[in-house]
Amino acid sequence: MNEADALEIVQRTILTILLVSGPLVGAAMAVGIVIALLQALTQVQETTLTFVPKIVAMIAVLGLATPYIGSKISMLAQFAYSKIEKGF
Repeated sequence: MNEADALEIVQRTILTILLVSGPLVGAAMAVGIVIALLQALTQVQETTLTFVPKIVAMIAVLGLATPYIGSKISMLAQFAYSKIEKGF
């Protein structure tokens, strides 16, 4: 394995991390914006009100996105192993 292969593995790893974390971060952001808007409108400043809905939304999205996340990680592992096997 040469430097170009190692760089390609690192680039694909970073892209995979972004793709895998995207749905969870997006759900947390969407719920956070809605909760912040509701807090601004009602002037209720309860700290647990922000965390509980985000956690519930992230668990729900994680349950739905698990096959997608698993396939992306599996594709990355297969790619990395194929590059490593060629080097030896």
